Amino acid sequence: MDELVLSASKKDSKPFNLYQVLIPVLLGLFVIGWLFVDEFDLTVFSTINFTITSALFILLAFLLMLLRDVGLIMRFRHLTDNVLTWKQAFQINVLSEFTSAITPAAVGGSSIVVLFLVKEGISAGRSATIMFVNLFLDELFFILVCPVIFLFIPLHSIFNSSSAIVSTFGVIFAGIYFTRLIWTSILFIGIFKYPNWIKVILLLLFKLPFLRRWYTQVENLTDNLIQTSYDIGHRTLWFWIKAFGMTLLTWTARFLVVNAVFMAFAPVSSHLIVFARQLVLWVVMVVSPTPGGSGVTEYAFKEYYSDIFSSNSTIIFVTLIWRMISYYLYLLLGVLVIPNWVKKHFHLKQV
Repeated sequence: MDELVLSASKKDSKPFNLYQVLIPVLLGLFVIGWLFVDEFDLTVFSTINFTITSALFILLAFLLMLLRDVGLIMRFRHLTDNVLTWKQAFQINVLSEFTSAITPAAVGGSSIVVLFLVKEGISAGRSATIMFVNLFLDELFFILVCPVIFLFIPLHSIFNSSSAIVSTFGVIFAGIYFTRLIWTSILFIGIFKYPNWIKVILLLLFKLPFLRRWYTQVENLTDNLIQTSYDIGHRTLWFWIKAFGMTLLTWTARFLVVNAVFMAFAPVSSHLIVFARQLVLWVVMVVSPTPGGSGVTEYAFKEYYSDIFSSNSTIIFVTLIWRMISYYLYLLLGVLVIPNWVKKHFHLKQV
């Protein structure tokens, strides 16, 4: 796996290109700017009352994002049996979030976490297994929480039809939910029951002409994957309860950021509806072709939550603050962390 990853890395001496950061930022800001120009009302906007209470709720939103990252960092350490230090786990989390932010939401950047783990001393097989386990836990959260939440909220409150784009959310959500249910079942079988299936699928994939050069490395990788999957699959129930608890903490904190931001500018009649819509929005944004869902997410968020605020000017402003906290912040952290991390782990490869 090291050879496979490093051979690709030699082609590009830079950790990232500037345009990879600028594109999602510009897309998101363009949509926000367009919404401001199209629907901005200075009279209404001037009535937004930014108070000490507003500042405290925005601070709470930042703290919730921090809590979310703490959950992810704890999970990385937990799945590696605390082999990773807190600093290493923090860096891997930032790098993973950054790559997810600059790649299309439909593709995702989670697979590159294998490289990050390998570079921090985790074996290739175990790194791949941790990636699969992270995917499984995240999907399991979604599969389990959605039905529970929907038991307490009328569907018409979640899938409102205030606009053309929102009216399609129900159909898109249902399709993606059942797709992810199947995908989660496949992950469960691969991790806990038949890891050989993953090996067979990967080896068949890497028999394709344009991937065949890495067949031997992938064969070694899958051998390690089977061994590590056997180890993880036979962990105690308490191990998995803790892992899922960290996952629950991570996603709950992330979705509650919206509740906190809303409370900074307007009273919320039902926090559960706001939370439930975040679940739906997160799922729908998976099909976005833009980096990190930028542009599409801002517009969909504004349309989806427009019925909660009395004016479009307010919801546009709230959308900008939400994206700054939950998205643009990770682009900034990635830019700050990546150069030193690459210098530390790749300096011996400059040949």
